[in-house]
Amino acid sequence: MMAAILTFCGTVTIQAQVMKSADLEKYAKQKYGDKWLDAAANLAKGLTLDKNESLTYQQIIESPGKSKQQLYVALNYWVTATFKDKQAITLNDKEAGCIIVTASIVDIARHTGTINKYSVSIAPVIRLDIKDGKVRVTYTVQTYDVLADISGGWLSPFEADMSTFGDSKRKKDDKTNPYLYDSQWEIAKHYPFVEKDSQKRTCAKALVMTHAYSNAIMDKVEEAIKNGIIGNEDDDW
Repeated sequence: MMAAILTFCGTVTIQAQVMKSADLEKYAKQKYGDKWLDAAANLAKGLTLDKNESLTYQQIIESPGKSKQQLYVALNYWVTATFKDKQAITLNDKEAGCIIVTASIVDIARHTGTINKYSVSIAPVIRLDIKDGKVRVTYTVQTYDVLADISGGWLSPFEADMSTFGDSKRKKDDKTNPYLYDSQWEIAKHYPFVEKDSQKRTCAKALVMTHAYSNAIMDKVEEAIKNGIIGNEDDDW
């Protein structure tokens, strides 16, 4: 069962191939509906932030009869096939039975306000702990990564330049577009964990999408453990 607990590890953000944001939105709407405020409020009833105010999900996947080595090989295969950039894998320890990756997904929520326009992304930390016959999956998000455009609002006095907005997080001290800036919104300080929030609608969708992505990750890991990636990775060849 999923539980909101803490496991926070510093990692490098890399774009994952688990699911694109457009597909994730369809998935989230199918499961929770398209009324983001209501969906976020309903989800929050069953969520508890940990002592570091991170949103963490954990699930233990049983795989009777499979050794620690067999499960490690299956998950190492899934991780390396899914997260193409080597920087995504921040820990891969066969002896300890632990793999840690970062699964970044951009543009999970957007909002155009009076002055600013926002693009929200997340970079969940995924930890896989492996033992004989079972795997523990921990998925943690502490902040929303926000790219803001002060020229993108309805009444902005500036001329908008949308050529780079929302494509990716800007590099530190990047001044190529003076109207763009990066910030981080702590999940614990925004809706639905805080009722009065000026970014209420944006954060409602961001929470639902973050929750839905945790489900997608858990499903992908379970599939890799039980059936492999291509379905014929057994020893009978």
